[in-house]
This record gives sequence, structure tokens and C-alpha cells, in this order.
Amino acid sequence: MAKRRRLTAPDPKALEELETGFAAKPPIGLETKAMAPIAKVAGEAAALADPTPPESRAAALSDQADAERYRRAAAQGLVIEDIEISLINVDHIQRDRITDTEEARSELLASLRANGQRTPIEVVKTEEGYGLISGWRRLSAMIDLDYTHINALIRADEDRPEIYLNMIEENEIRASLSHYERGRIAVLATTQGVFTSIEGAVNHLFAAASKAKRSKIRKFAFLHEALGDLLEFPTALTEKTGLAIAAAVDEKSNLNRFRATLSYYDRRTEAEEASAIKKALIETKPKVADASKGGRPSTRKSLPNRTAKTGGIVTAVVTEQGFAVEVKHREVPQYLVEAVQREIARMLDEA
Repeated sequence: MAKRRRLTAPDPKALEELETGFAAKPPIGLETKAMAPIAKVAGEAAALADPTPPESRAAALSDQADAERYRRAAAQGLVIEDIEISLINVDHIQRDRITDTEEARSELLASLRANGQRTPIEVVKTEEGYGLISGWRRLSAMIDLDYTHINALIRADEDRPEIYLNMIEENEIRASLSHYERGRIAVLATTQGVFTSIEGAVNHLFAAASKAKRSKIRKFAFLHEALGDLLEFPTALTEKTGLAIAAAVDEKSNLNRFRATLSYYDRRTEAEEASAIKKALIETKPKVADASKGGRPSTRKSLPNRTAKTGGIVTAVVTEQGFAVEVKHREVPQYLVEAVQREIARMLDEA
């Protein structure tokens, strides 16, 4: 029979040493075998060196990300900022819109009074302040209402073609431009050197338009070049009338005759100018006999008009039967008419 071994209780001092050893060793599963000793030491040192609580460090990282997103948005012109109106140069680029209707302006003013500014304007940063790209109607209305600040998107200093494109796109969407205004801005942008030709300007600024529409815009551009200094109400021109004028003044002699005839009439209202244009078109259009009704085509030839210093216009037409001279002047004394008749008769006798 085997001798049983007698168990004795451990010494209290030995138990204390065992407990100290177990406490020093991390629990199973919490040891990070993959972490190199030097990395563990570095991590512990960094944690001890930075007294910021973990939740505060996370908030700081979030703030940095927000700041970076803000910087990117601001660089892309996507941040609305409050700027002083006095620092905005309205003439930074040539405006495509010439005038605004009274009805549209009244509606805008009423909206601003009731709701304030809802849509920001667009500007670019300049050395003196800001240059206006789009939002001329809103800016001028807010000036009338005594605003001193305005909400604006500060766009990057893009190439001039893109600035003009942004302006035109906004006006086409919000309040369509007139036919004349489209042609005019193509001419102005070309004159300023933004584009090398009017055709290139029209093709770039109105790329979304159909080929037929771009062709009409080019004709109104020609109209602005030919008559822009003379027309009092160009935006009132209908498409039909504008194209008729462009066709009538395609030759220099016709253009001079049209200008002289148009400048003779008073044009203090849109109706008066429309009437004057109609008369100028009739007088400029060459009169050709209808061959279907018999007879030979007319050999009528109009000579270039002569303009007197007092504003009178002398027109002359040569026909198969002779010639006709017409003098247009607001006040022509009878004695002067008789003197002209005598002089013409004398010259015919000496011819």
C-alpha cells in the first residue's frame, strides 16, 4: 500500500509573492504579439507626452478636415461671403444687358424688400476690391434700397472667355437677353481682345445655341457695329426687323443711305424709332420692276446721300427718264427751293 503524501497549507508570504506575480502579467489575449517592443514603447511615450484627452484629439482632427474642406470650397468659389458693395467694380467687364424693364425691376425690388437677398452675385477678387461677373440687376437694386453689403460668391480669377460665359449663362437663365444684346456682347468681347473674331465669340459664348440661332446672333452683331451709335432703343428691335435691317445695309452705300434717312427723323420713343426704321427700310430697298407683269427691270440707281451741316439730307436717284433729287429738311424756305430749281435748269442748259 502506497504511502499517501500529506498536503500542507502554503506559507502566507509565499501566497503574497504569487499574487504579485500574477498582477504583473497581463491577462491572456491582451498581449500584442505583433507589436514590436520599440513601437509599443514609442506609443506609450507619445501618450504620456500629450496630455490632450483622446476625445479632444479626435475633435481637433475633425476641425482640421473641416478647415481643409472650407479652403477647397473657397478656392472653387463655392463659399458665400458678405462683402461691401462699395468695393465692387461694376465695369470690371462689359455688361451684356443694356437696360432693364420697369416691370422686372419693380418685381425684384419688391422681392428684396420682402425676403432680402436670396441668390448671391458672382465676383472676382481684384487689387482694388472685387470685379462683378454676374448679378448686375440684384446689385443695382440693392444699391437703390441703400444696402451696404451683399452676399457674393468669390470666383477664381478665370480666363476672360469663361467670365463672359458665366455672365451670359446667368442672364439667359434668369431673364433672357434680347437679340441685339447677344450680338452686342459678342462685339464688345472681341473689341476687348477676349476673342480674336466675332464669329469665335459667338461660337464660344452661345455654344449651346443651334447653328441657325448663332447665325442670327452674328447678324445682330453686324447690326451693332453698323448702327449701335445711332439706335436709341436697340433692345426693342424684333428678330424680324433686325434681320431685315442687316440684309438691307449689307453694302456700304446702303448703310450710309439708311443711316442718313434714320437720323433725319425724331426718335424720342420706341414707337417713333420703329416708324423711322420702317421708312428707312422702304427708302433703302432698291425698287425693281416685276418682270412677271411685263416690261424690263428698272435701271434705277440711287446715289450716296449728301448730308448738310444743318442736318438736311439730299438724296438722288438716276432712272432711264432722268434723275430725281429730294431734299429732306425740317424747314426749307420757298425761295431756297425756287433757287435750287433755277440752278438745276441752268446746269441742264449748259450740259
